[in-house]
Amino acid sequence: VQLQESGPGLVQPSQTLFLTCTVSGGSITTRYYVWSWIRQPPGKGLEWMGVIRYDGSTYYTPSLKSRTSISRDTSKNQFSLQLSSVTPEDTAVYYCNAFRQSLKVVYNYWGQGTQVTVSS
Repeated sequence: VQLQESGPGLVQPSQTLFLTCTVSGGSITTRYYVWSWIRQPPGKGLEWMGVIRYDGSTYYTPSLKSRTSISRDTSKNQFSLQLSSVTPEDTAVYYCNAFRQSLKVVYNYWGQGTQVTVSS
């Protein structure tokens, strides 16, 4: 499975950030896969933002829930992130991730990441 993030590198404060993750080599509807957005602000650790599961259900980290929406387009095999009312604190490298765990095997795939800077 390969993942590729795409979206604007620069977003103005108070606007909405839109990112898309294009998936190849596997379907986003494959059972038990979890598709996540994760970010890493400069000088800080990874922050998990939320997921959309193979069945379309979503879950968001509580601290970002009010500003975050994750959706998918199964016809394009893509899933997307919307983050509203961005501030400079949302500046980070944003990653998409695919994860599935069976009894014996863990599948964990990452995109290369895309830098997003929030600045006027």
